[in-house]
Amino acid sequence: MSFRENLQYLRATHNMTQEQLAMILGVSRQSVTKWESEKSYPEMDKLLRMCQIFDCTLDELVQGDLTGRPVESAASVVPGTPPVDVVGYDEHMRGFARKVSIGVFSIVFGVALSILFFCAADIDTYSPLEGLFSENVYTALGALLLFAGVGVGLAMLIPGGMGHSAFVREHPYIEDFYTQAQKEEARKHFSWRLVGGIMCILVGVCFVIATADTALSECVAPSVMLMLIACGAGLIVYGGMMYGRMNIANYNRSAGEVLEAHEIESAPLTDEQKRELLQTHATDKRIGAICGCIMIIATIAGLVMLFVPTHSYAQSLFWLAWPIGGLLCGIVSLLMKAFGSDERS
Repeated sequence: MSFRENLQYLRATHNMTQEQLAMILGVSRQSVTKWESEKSYPEMDKLLRMCQIFDCTLDELVQGDLTGRPVESAASVVPGTPPVDVVGYDEHMRGFARKVSIGVFSIVFGVALSILFFCAADIDTYSPLEGLFSENVYTALGALLLFAGVGVGLAMLIPGGMGHSAFVREHPYIEDFYTQAQKEEARKHFSWRLVGGIMCILVGVCFVIATADTALSECVAPSVMLMLIACGAGLIVYGGMMYGRMNIANYNRSAGEVLEAHEIESAPLTDEQKRELLQTHATDKRIGAICGCIMIIATIAGLVMLFVPTHSYAQSLFWLAWPIGGLLCGIVSLLMKAFGSDERS
């Protein structure tokens, strides 16, 4: 039995197209076609990877007869079967969404908890925790909770982002495998999560308003509001990312923002796909350069407002330079991506 026949049989029994196998191996579809027509032979690392994918030994794949191996019911071939997730995209995106949402929640919730302890350290501010420890202990506990929240958040966000970038580099193009029913279900789940998140935030705002003229207004109310905002933001971020994972076309376009130009050129993609990714990559580079200039100007403006003697009112608002700079960056990014999309169409 030849390697060609083994490969065709294994690919068929795993319900896998040539494009899908090529994506997993990091080669072009034409390479898989040449292997199956015996016009070329895969390199050793590709053979070993196929052994892992199809759960067989190298001798079995190259010299054995795998066509007699029993076919699992889950892997049986059905004519006209739609594409399947052979690279673990759905599992990866679910994990990425969990890490980002937990990271956002942890940072905001850590700030909310620290407020209670910082307020307890201030003798002029009411806190339900006051009287238990000394002022220094309250301050230390507040700082500890703040750093813990930020630490947990960064421990989720940084590895999650790096893992996502690595996944995109390994799989720059994914064939859309979601059914219309799955997309509709994801849309419904997103709606409920969005409503739930907004309701959490509104409840927090209402609590602040309700306690405006009480002893709770200075410490407890802001802390409770931030806790509810943390819950709401976590729900909205998770729901948005879970719904966004259904947009495979957007994932394929966004790969240009992660990959370098030489990685796009060497990726197993068609010329049209490479051209679109290179355009996205160029747009992202321009956005980065413009936003870098905006934030440098914002930093200079903020430092001038803080240290150059002008008006005390302007000095107290020096921090606004950075949020305004970030807002301008967001506007520039949206406009450039919109115009870039129009040019491609």
